Amino acid sequence: MKIDINTDRDHAVSLARRSLDYGEVIGLPTETVYGLAADATNEAAVRRIFELKGRPAHNPLICHCADLEMVRNYAILDPQSERLARAFWPGPLTMVLRKVPQSRLPDVTTAGLGTVAIRVPEGFSRDVIAALGRPVAAPSANISGKVSATQARHVEDDFGTAVEKVFDGGKTTIGIESTILMMVDGGAKLLRPGGLSLEAIETLLGFEVEGVGQQEAIVAPGMLASHYAPRAAVRLNASSFADDEAFIAFGSHSGGCRTDRVFNLSPSADLNEAASNLYTMLKLADATGAGVIAIAPIPVVGLGVAINDRLRRAAAPRG
Repeated sequence: MKIDINTDRDHAVSLARRSLDYGEVIGLPTETVYGLAADATNEAAVRRIFELKGRPAHNPLICHCADLEMVRNYAILDPQSERLARAFWPGPLTMVLRKVPQSRLPDVTTAGLGTVAIRVPEGFSRDVIAALGRPVAAPSANISGKVSATQARHVEDDFGTAVEKVFDGGKTTIGIESTILMMVDGGAKLLRPGGLSLEAIETLLGFEVEGVGQQEAIVAPGMLASHYAPRAAVRLNASSFADDEAFIAFGSHSGGCRTDRVFNLSPSADLNEAASNLYTMLKLADATGAGVIAIAPIPVVGLGVAINDRLRRAAAPRG
């Protein structure tokens, strides 16, 4: 059942809050992507998220909080993470922080780690979390490893009636997941590029953030080699496409004369627009039945870093 949050927002917030309080898993819009949401302190409800998504148990979840006061009940902020929080929350930044001892978060939420991934989202989801009074675990509302949901109907396409309530806030504004930083020893390490640019983070901190490297263990979402993948294979940095391929263009890249399988992330080469359209375009290209989705080059600057990260994982070997 889809609930339009704009018809009666107060009622929608109240209904979502009650659903989470009763231990339900719901589809919840955020500014990044739609989340498959449950009370992060309810072990049975969180286990249901893993079951529905088919998500590996070693892959921790992001805990979404309403404000810094709520964050402090579950995570320890050092001076640098405090600066980032005050500058970029609410917004598309997740920080991996040390857990507060004796916090109410069950091990299943954090994959048994001594850290927790924390974010304060914008908009409707934040209002719901504030009403609940507890953090909400909300990984992307899609089958694990597949393309993320940026519209309510994408959630329904993946889960059908298994998710009883999907709160419809329209198309998400950012369209890709949050940037994830691990805060360590007064510094910061980028675990996943996302909706907040690395340039903005480094400008605030005044030092260079360590880049993504090989990890011995999964300490945050979005770190699996194969992720965000459509049914079709993905071919990157393509300037044209074959008869059995669909093509996702960017800017002036047209890929040829055919148009029935051509989609453009942003005809004006706007990276914000491209990020917003990325998952929708992947789903549309996949729906053509093409065996391969060829994708034009995307500049590796600003949000282009996150877009290229998602595309590399979509193109990675599967299984």
